[in-house]
Amino acid sequence: MTIRVLLADDQAIVRTGMAMILAAEDDIEVVAQAADGVDAIQQAERHRPDVVLMDIRMPRLNGIEALRHLHRPGVAHTPKVVMVTTFDDDEYVHQALRHGACGFLLKDAGPRLLAEAVRSAASGEALISPSITVRLLHQFARPAVAAPRPSPLSQRETEVAALVSRGHTNTEIGAALHIGTGTVKTHLTNIQAKLGVRNRVEIAAWTWESGLAR
Repeated sequence: MTIRVLLADDQAIVRTGMAMILAAEDDIEVVAQAADGVDAIQQAERHRPDVVLMDIRMPRLNGIEALRHLHRPGVAHTPKVVMVTTFDDDEYVHQALRHGACGFLLKDAGPRLLAEAVRSAASGEALISPSITVRLLHQFARPAVAAPRPSPLSQRETEVAALVSRGHTNTEIGAALHIGTGTVKTHLTNIQAKLGVRNRVEIAAWTWESGLAR
């Protein structure tokens, strides 16, 4: 199934670049573009995309406020939203995740990660740029002398969780552990069930808090 994408960024050159990158993917189609938050809301209501790639700082209405509007209670269509920005401010990440974003990427993340973020969002997963993930989650890490808490995870699940905590994608995890991406997704589903968490971001946070990331 083709993933329908809306691009929202106030810089035309950025929108053009992302559109060219995603056009090369057989399973992704850019159905609309928006130059600000108000336009993004209107285009989302008109085209009902599966995923919105949303810039943070835009005129008229910023990306966080547009995200909140798209995810307001009672809305007829709620697209998955991935925040894409040049600003790696931690507070932006917290706000975006708090209001329902399914990912957070820096604009220099690269073509492969951009496409994977779209696919992850469409499948209900959360993907955050590795540089952001590692920096944010280090604050959850216990001192090295602390003993890891008891873990309900198997050895393989622990390996998967540790790689998630370092910001690796499903494809990278599969390559590192010599398993298929389908198997990685199965492990992630089992990990979420065992830990009672909602997505890979919370898996990563739990892993750092537990001392298992090391």
